[in-house]
Amino acid sequence: MGEIVYKTLIRFVLLLLTLWFCKNLFDEKFFWIISILAIYLFVFHPVFTSYKKFVDENKNVITNSLCSTCKHFNESAVLCTKYDKHPTDNFIPCEGADWESI
Repeated sequence: MGEIVYKTLIRFVLLLLTLWFCKNLFDEKFFWIISILAIYLFVFHPVFTSYKKFVDENKNVITNSLCSTCKHFNESAVLCTKYDKHPTDNFIPCEGADWESI
């Protein structure tokens, strides 16, 4: 999840710099249209697709794993907060030893 935020911030800064340097190439009314389209195409759309991919890849861990019923599991980041590790289908950070009910 942090990777999505990091890439979004980098994309947004690079896009703003590009638009800033290109603002004199377009008329003002076209500049705003181009800016809005560029922000959607290069920032918002990749964020939505990346988040959807993240949720699809981790759906099984969130719903069907031992970690999903533990009080140390952070569902939004798919993270074991006790060990600061990401569980997967084949990896449980505590191996079930420190599991605690919600």
